[in-house]
Amino acid sequence: MRENSLTSAAAVTVSSATLVLATRNKGKMRELSILLAPFGVEAASLDDFPFIGEIEENGASFAENALIKARAVCAATGLPATADDSGLEVEALGGAPGVYSARYAAVDGKAAPDAANVEKLLRELEGVRGAGRKARFRCVMAACAPGGESITAEGSWEGFIAEQAAGSNGFGYDPIFLDPASGLTAAQMTPEEKNRRSHRAAAASALLRLWPAFWGRGGPGGRNGPPDARAFSRCLRREQMKDSVRPRQAGRRL
Repeated sequence: MRENSLTSAAAVTVSSATLVLATRNKGKMRELSILLAPFGVEAASLDDFPFIGEIEENGASFAENALIKARAVCAATGLPATADDSGLEVEALGGAPGVYSARYAAVDGKAAPDAANVEKLLRELEGVRGAGRKARFRCVMAACAPGGESITAEGSWEGFIAEQAAGSNGFGYDPIFLDPASGLTAAQMTPEEKNRRSHRAAAASALLRLWPAFWGRGGPGGRNGPPDARAFSRCLRREQMKDSVRPRQAGRRL
């Protein structure tokens, strides 16, 4: 008999505004919690539901993997769940590592350490210069409700692969992903700077534009659920405008 999240979750207080983020990745959890904060949503992670095991991501696309995770967590907890699948696409490598980004350097098919993935990617791009190092982060976010409803949204972040790692913030490929607008790697940015540009922020913004109808249709919040997504979008736009007029720091160039 399946355990119910209401009795087995050790560290989460469940309410009508609880949304389970289908991740144990602390970096992702931190970013998504910041992005969802304006909605008054009580975010929980898979760490709050220890009875949920590893979810096999065997989809052929980011969208398939995001839906696989969101549906599995929603079914296991009886709560609305959101999941993302994201990765890095490098043009010179034909879009690789793509859906295999987290396990690019793995030898057993499981996730590899970030440093190993970064090292392998830099090795494969040795001798490639300039526009040949063009790349993008891509993210698809999915949300599922206990009634079976689901929505997906996508975001991307265009940039280049640096020739060496720089910065200590973020996770994954952030130390080698150069943002052309700022001249910084994603790992050199503050969380606030990253959330104004990132693929995950763009996907979250797109998802939240669909959120009021989704929450009222399939989530438990109905009219008492989180506020209109337009407020969040306005907040993002204000921050983006602030950033666009800031002077770039000298020496930070591609």
